[in-house]
Amino acid sequence: MGDEFHVVLNDVWKVYRTGKVEWPALRGVNLVIKRNTFTAVVGPSGSGKTTLLNIIGGLDKPTRGSVVVDGIDITRLNGRKLAEYRNKYVGFVFQLYNLLSYLTVFENVELPLAIKGINFRERRELVLKALDVFGLRDLSSKRPLELSGGEQQRVAIARALVNMPNLILADEPTGNLDSKNAQVVVETFRKLVDEHGKTVVMVTHNVELTKYVDVVIKMKDGNVVEVINQ
Repeated sequence: MGDEFHVVLNDVWKVYRTGKVEWPALRGVNLVIKRNTFTAVVGPSGSGKTTLLNIIGGLDKPTRGSVVVDGIDITRLNGRKLAEYRNKYVGFVFQLYNLLSYLTVFENVELPLAIKGINFRERRELVLKALDVFGLRDLSSKRPLELSGGEQQRVAIARALVNMPNLILADEPTGNLDSKNAQVVVETFRKLVDEHGKTVVMVTHNVELTKYVDVVIKMKDGNVVEVINQ
């Protein structure tokens, strides 16, 4: 599809089954997300937003259709290759920060690098760089419970991005934050796109935040009903 496209979904269906009951969460979604853009996915609860994000991130597989990221059809990858894709190419940010309370800010951000077996010197360099991007270096020795909600979310984003993945998927990242901290988080995403060339896809219920994005994808009943370029 060419270099400008980061993510391409072709006729993507996701059907959940409970006994004999089938429930389609996605119904033949066709979608293109361009590289180096900030996209918001909006719509009522149950419209398929989180399912869409999970499928792009390789956390879930579609029942039918293809998902092509950076020219790779991730629906064809086996378990090991899919895990490799998630670790190398994708940064996940969730509404719940999932920080470990007994670790410092530095150690929380360092964790993904330690798991990958990167040596301490390189880890330290990468962690400090990530903390600087998010204005967190002064908080590096604090523990999560000493931080505000906005600071905790920025630590979670720093941890998601310490590997510098090209694709950032954020599911309701400001859901637990007040309006001031929500703005800080979304401005951080905007900066990652503008200054670091990342692609950000954010699921949100907060329509006010869509003023920061390049594209708004509206979903309803498992379908993309409108794509607005801003």
